[in-house]
Amino acid sequence: MRDHFLQLADYNAWANSRIYAATRAIGPTARTRDIGAYFGSLQGTLAHILVADHLWMARLLDQPPPHATLDATPTSDFDTLWAARQEQDAATRAFISDLGDHDIAAVLDYQDMSGTARSLPRRVILTHMFNHATHHRGQAHHQLTQLGMAEPPALDLPYFVLDLL
Repeated sequence: MRDHFLQLADYNAWANSRIYAATRAIGPTARTRDIGAYFGSLQGTLAHILVADHLWMARLLDQPPPHATLDATPTSDFDTLWAARQEQDAATRAFISDLGDHDIAAVLDYQDMSGTARSLPRRVILTHMFNHATHHRGQAHHQLTQLGMAEPPALDLPYFVLDLL
């Protein structure tokens, strides 16, 4: 089970690298323009993915939440956001690599954003983290086309696997 989640962590970092490179290419004016997306701009969407990962990782590590809301803006500087994204991707992979299958299957008790006590197996939380990021990267992919990019990068898992061959 750990190998599966390590592959997802590697895929997640690969896809993040590709979407951030494309976002960098469209320039600061386009990436920060409010285009009516749920988190406003393309950069706002990428910031939300990072904030959610920070919150989930804090729960997994039994630490206090680092953000008060899901629309928090950890930084307005794109380079700093990218550096934080890379740090989070590395931290997620390191966390998973230290887990055994029993740890992954174990139930984690945590509090959601409203303070409600919840319990879920770590495997569900990890699956959600990667699924959530994929969902919002899909939105970011669409936002790139809205902002004029003719061909945003392929982000599908098979392309990641094929890049490894």
